[in-house]
Parts: sequence; C-alpha cells; structure tokens
Amino acid sequence: MAAVAPASGTQYTIAEGPYRAEIASVGASLRTLTHDGRDLVLGFDADEVRPGFRGTTLAPWPNRIVDGVYTFDGVEYETARTDAGGRANALHGLASWLDFDVVAHDGSSVTLAAIVVPRTGYPWRIRVETTYALGADGLTQTVVQANESADAAPLGTGPHPYLVAGPGALDTWTFELPAAQVLEVTDGQMVPVALRSVTDDAERFDRRAPRVLGGVQIDHAFTGLERDADGVATVRVSDPSGVGVEMAFGADCPWVQVYTGDLPGGAATPGNRAGIAVEPMTCGPDAFNAHKYDYDTGLQVVAPGAALTASWRIAAI
Repeated sequence: MAAVAPASGTQYTIAEGPYRAEIASVGASLRTLTHDGRDLVLGFDADEVRPGFRGTTLAPWPNRIVDGVYTFDGVEYETARTDAGGRANALHGLASWLDFDVVAHDGSSVTLAAIVVPRTGYPWRIRVETTYALGADGLTQTVVQANESADAAPLGTGPHPYLVAGPGALDTWTFELPAAQVLEVTDGQMVPVALRSVTDDAERFDRRAPRVLGGVQIDHAFTGLERDADGVATVRVSDPSGVGVEMAFGADCPWVQVYTGDLPGGAATPGNRAGIAVEPMTCGPDAFNAHKYDYDTGLQVVAPGAALTASWRIAAI
C-alpha cells in the first residue's frame, strides 16, 4: 500500500543560514517559518487540515467577491460562496485547496504549480506558479499567474500568513503599518463602502508611527502606502523585548489586508489573536466589481498568453 500523504499535502523543507521554512503542497501553503528556531508565522502541523487560509497562496483573486457575483466584460458571473464566517462572499480565490505539483526544489527554494481550470463562475484557465526562496534577507515568495485561455482574464493574488512577533500576547505587540487610507466596509458582510483617511479613526487605524496594538480589532484593507526609494512598503510587528518580524512588498501590491485574528468566542477559542494576518494584495476587496467603486481597486486584466507577477518578503527583526 502506498504511503498516505499528510493532510496538508507533500512537505518541502528549505533552509538558508538561520532561516528554515516548510511548505505544504495543498494551497502552496507556508506551513512554518523560523529564524534561529523562533517562529515568524503562526504554523500548523503537517498532518493537519490547514486551519482556514493560514499561510496559503491566494489566486486568482485575494480577499472577497461580495455575494460571489461580479460582472466582467459585460457578462455577469456567479461563483461559489466560500466565506466560512457565514458571510455570502467568495473568499480568497480558487487555488487554496488545490494540491500543487513540484516544479523545482533545492536546499533553499521550492517552486510549485497548479492549474485553475475553467468552471462555472470563472471560465478561464490559469496556471499558478509560486516560488519560495530563502536568503540572508528572509523568505521571498513570488507568484506568477499565466493566462492560458483564449480571452483576457481578471486576476489578483496575495498571501495569507499570520505574523508572530514573539511569545507574548498580541495585545502587547508594537505594530507599524505605513498606510494613509483604510477601506470602510459594512458590518457583517464587509461590503466596501469608501476609502477613508486612517486619521478618521486614528486610534484603531493610524499605525504609520509604531504603536502597541492593545485590544483593537482590525479586519480591513489599507492602501495609500508610504514606500522607500525602491518603492517598497514594510509592515513591522515586534514584541516588548524588541524582536519581531517584518513583511515587505513592492508596487505590484498596492493594497494590504490586516486582520488581528479575532475569532468567534473570543479568548475561549483556540488560536484567537494568536497572530496578525498581513496580506499584501495586487487588488483590493471585491476588485472584480471594480466598476462599482469610485477609487482604483487595482484589478488586473491579463491578456491571453500573458502573466501577472507579484512578490513579498518576510524577515526577522
């Protein structure tokens, strides 16, 4: 009898210097990432069904499509509503539960690929290839989505890691987010309403200067990102001892979703506020319905034979 694969799929270990990462093939998921043995992300066991979208690769869209309905090139499509929070949204694309095949694997990097096949609600064929590569500057993930269809396709991507600053409680962590705008959404279904200045609710959203998180709850998309001379925006979280983790991304990701991991049931629920999700995105929430909004959602329309590429980096502080 053939060996039974772990619940999270085939496992790939990569290492470089003090960094070590384990990638699971289901969803091309970042299962663990450590620096000198210190966790930088909230991980999960190899033989465990991945908790939600923890560490997965989001494609062919990140975040959500409201009601699972969108219009593209004059045609209305309806895709499956997959929001486990009880909201009627299509959440985080179609690749998260695909079992990716290995393309290349060496000591410090692994490349995985899978095909999103045409289906009701998304009739395009998309090849999703992602590479995780470790170096002295941390772990870089690059996603390439190639349109193998005969027609142009709407595309977006992003990751879903939960960053971990240290062993202390999330409420004690210092958080820095160089964003000037936050997307206001409705309660419940989280339908986008309008872009607002982070100063409209500065205590909660204005993190351009590092501040302790405290008990604030955040599950919002941010844009208007301040970047360095190379066009890179960097989000940082650190614990009271000064150690932590940062996530950096270029202009290919003009949006970032931040979620403080508040689960139903609060502190009584295992995993509640155990990490902070930082999700750089090539487009904002409900971007497939870009025509509905008076701001740039960042939606990419990719021609046949062309590809959308984006990358981000996680490193220890």
